[in-house]
Amino acid sequence: MKKGVFHVLLALLLLIPFVGTNYTAQAAGFTDVPSRATKEVNYLAEGGIANGSSATVFASEKIVTRAEAAVFIGRALQLDGKQRETSFKDVGSGNFASGYIQSAVEKGILSGYDGGRFQPDGQVTRGEMAVMLSKAFGYSFGGTLSGAAKALMDQGVASGLEDGTFGSNNLITRVDFSVFLARAINPEFRTKTSVSFSKTLWTSTGDLNIRSGPNTSFASKGTLDANVQVAGAHTVGGWTYVKAGTKTGFVSAYYLRSTETSSQNNSVVEGTDSRLSGQTIIIDPGHGGTDPGASGFSYSEKTATLAVGLKVNSLFKNTPFKIAMTRSADTYPTLTQRTNFAKSQGGDVFVSIHANSGASSASGTETYYYSAATNPYVADSKLLASKIQARMLTAWKLNDRKVKVGNLHVLRENNMPAALAELGFITNKGDNDKLRSDYWQTAASKAIYLGILDYYKAKGYDVESLYSVAK
Repeated sequence: MKKGVFHVLLALLLLIPFVGTNYTAQAAGFTDVPSRATKEVNYLAEGGIANGSSATVFASEKIVTRAEAAVFIGRALQLDGKQRETSFKDVGSGNFASGYIQSAVEKGILSGYDGGRFQPDGQVTRGEMAVMLSKAFGYSFGGTLSGAAKALMDQGVASGLEDGTFGSNNLITRVDFSVFLARAINPEFRTKTSVSFSKTLWTSTGDLNIRSGPNTSFASKGTLDANVQVAGAHTVGGWTYVKAGTKTGFVSAYYLRSTETSSQNNSVVEGTDSRLSGQTIIIDPGHGGTDPGASGFSYSEKTATLAVGLKVNSLFKNTPFKIAMTRSADTYPTLTQRTNFAKSQGGDVFVSIHANSGASSASGTETYYYSAATNPYVADSKLLASKIQARMLTAWKLNDRKVKVGNLHVLRENNMPAALAELGFITNKGDNDKLRSDYWQTAASKAIYLGILDYYKAKGYDVESLYSVAK
């Protein structure tokens, strides 16, 4: 929720633990990146995948360590990078790469050594890099270094050395790892045409950004209307590389479907309460259009709330519930229009999604409901807010700022149980990282979905079979 406008500029997260300030690469900003790699390095930096040690130094010739490789790949695939305990004796929770290492191991991209060690400081060879990228991007390689090297060369991701070999035993530098990773992500950088647009897909929402890379930090190359047919290729971290007319780029896979007709499953699912098909849930992504909401670290509230709202909508499409959104694109319905829409849809539950703002030290999740003696939905609204708050705390593990009473228009003027979720503080670096991350947006959407199910369960509905939708 917008409580003030904060324009805060900070560097992106560290890729490697350099002493001093870290800087994000800007176009032609690094003096130590050779011209052959400038486009690829700047591309990764634009998406927050790679960092430099200063505004002008990328440390191009530094040999990549296994920990650094995990971070490179983890950020590209939007894996969970939160520092935490791992399954390795030599990677503690305080290691800058612990979250990405554990996530990559769980995905089968990386593995450890005998004795329960990962060797995070071990230097990476070209052959090891080829195996890592082949696993990360789903290339068939037969489980061998030579097979992985061939897979990357066949894709136009890597080339051999002047002596005719791949140089599998040669150590690989940061700049070369960056080049190969950028090519694996975006076919526009490859040495040969290897992309195959073999999937027929349709957009499920309008004003849909098609971006140069697989996250919202990459620039938009244009927008697509709803129900437009596109050709899809590979997927990177929940984003599909598509071709629509003359446009090519990445679209979030959450907003694509494989059938031409958009249909919501409102049939009675075996094992669920038949009454659920008569329940309508209203999802209200806060702000939008001319109203960006709060902002922090060059990221706006309206972007985060829409991303989470669309994901919640997608989850409920696999249930008997009816669902309606106050906005499904970057538009601005007024507060009155939002509540009027909810009423016109015959809403039974209303959930508004927001991000908080405040001092940079403020952090945490809180959920609001409206309480007044004349409001017949106070108890149900509090129940709904409590269930969503509990699920958000489990999903995001931020400070518990409690369930609170709020005299807010979308809660006060509604005629149904209503809650407003403040996911986190957009002005706090840690909270902001989650608000803008596709991984954490998905986690929030699942929390809201599960919180609503918990509410219905507490009200006596049979929703047990629907919990698996969020797995």
